[in-house]
Amino acid sequence: MSAQPDHAPVTSYAPAPGAPAELLARLRADARADAWVPAFEREWAAALEESRRTFSLAPLYEVLQEWQGRLASAPAVDAFVASGYDDSDFIDMAKLRGRRR
Repeated sequence: MSAQPDHAPVTSYAPAPGAPAELLARLRADARADAWVPAFEREWAAALEESRRTFSLAPLYEVLQEWQGRLASAPAVDAFVASGYDDSDFIDMAKLRGRRR
């Protein structure tokens, strides 16, 4: 018999116990620390509360995965912005959605 209920989502990702602290240290060392650290801490606190309420670690794992992805993709985003690529023909989907109403 499994100790986990049938309805609980199974996560394929289980970070190391020190992963949140390591991620926070990397965020603090990044040039975007002023914006990213408070945002991570807010999301982490919300996920921690959700985990306490649901008895699931999935919300915490999701926050870690999202922020690890943001941190990993930051150099590519910086390179794109620095390349001077002309994105003036960008389609603003929010504006398009607003016009349909």
